[in-house]
Amino acid sequence: MKKLILLLLIATFSCNNANSQKEDASPEKSESEMMASEENSKEKINTALENWHKAAAEANFEDYFGLMTEDGVFLGTDATENWQNIDFREFSKPYFDKGKAWSFTTLERNIYTEKESNLAWFDELLSTQMGICRGSGVMENVDGKWKVQHYVLSIAIPNDDVSEVTAMKKQTDSLLIEKLQAKK
Repeated sequence: MKKLILLLLIATFSCNNANSQKEDASPEKSESEMMASEENSKEKINTALENWHKAAAEANFEDYFGLMTEDGVFLGTDATENWQNIDFREFSKPYFDKGKAWSFTTLERNIYTEKESNLAWFDELLSTQMGICRGSGVMENVDGKWKVQHYVLSIAIPNDDVSEVTAMKKQTDSLLIEKLQAKK
């Protein structure tokens, strides 16, 4: 009986010792390391977005689309603008070829991440040729580089002006609503 108890104690000690060595060999990240990693991701995302907007302003087609995922989507300000990457390239190419695409300057940006995730999302206010616009989207980390996977651009309309804008676009919206409902 004593031998059995001694064997059980030795086995328990061996298992505990092996587990503690495993923990020492691959320690989990501390909370401060995870926060630093998250901040590093946010900096990389911010830089990628700034470079993306810069590439458009400089009409650099390759850099601009190089910062989008292959299946990236761009939703423009017009209700009909739901551009899948290939279609967006075709639409945009003539603007880039003329040396004048669009120029967006960041006024404010919020970036959101999850621990250990290859996805992040953001929203931004932009100064554009259309006045203040809001951009929002999803970024994906592809082979260590953050790229735009989904982007939505909208014109910011002050609440006091919504009734006037709504009245201005009523006819166009009605026609598009009819057309889209007919497709169902």
